[in-house]
Amino acid sequence: MVKMIPKEIIALLPYSKPFLFVDDIECINEDGVTGSFTFNPELEFYKGHFKDHPITPGVILTETMAQIGMVSLGIFLLSAEEQTFNGQVAMTSTNVEFLRPVFPGEKVTIISEKIYFRFNKLKCKVMMQNQAGDKVCYGELAGMFIKNANG
Repeated sequence: MVKMIPKEIIALLPYSKPFLFVDDIECINEDGVTGSFTFNPELEFYKGHFKDHPITPGVILTETMAQIGMVSLGIFLLSAEEQTFNGQVAMTSTNVEFLRPVFPGEKVTIISEKIYFRFNKLKCKVMMQNQAGDKVCYGELAGMFIKNANG
């Protein structure tokens, strides 16, 4: 059984700046993952969401939860099964409740718990909290890790 370390997982994520929303993976195992990201105030979407009072769009919060809480965990789980991640993942469902805004410059932590991983489909219970430990948003995310023609 091959297990990847956080830096290897981050390097395999199929995203790059400015659409990479993972700074660190603090803890990862077969049951879940905890990671973090700080929203740089210079990110382009802050210029128009909202004028003079920028907040992070909900779709970006969902994407951050997916990159840390689902895709990073999926790469880890595939490696544990000695499968190679080929960079293809498709979101299959989201159900997210938003409780608080995230402002430019804020650091968030994502805590994800695996519900199931079978037939290369991963479903997770995911929660985001701010630096004060307040719950920002939470929900369930699911996605498929697509095998290439050779695997």
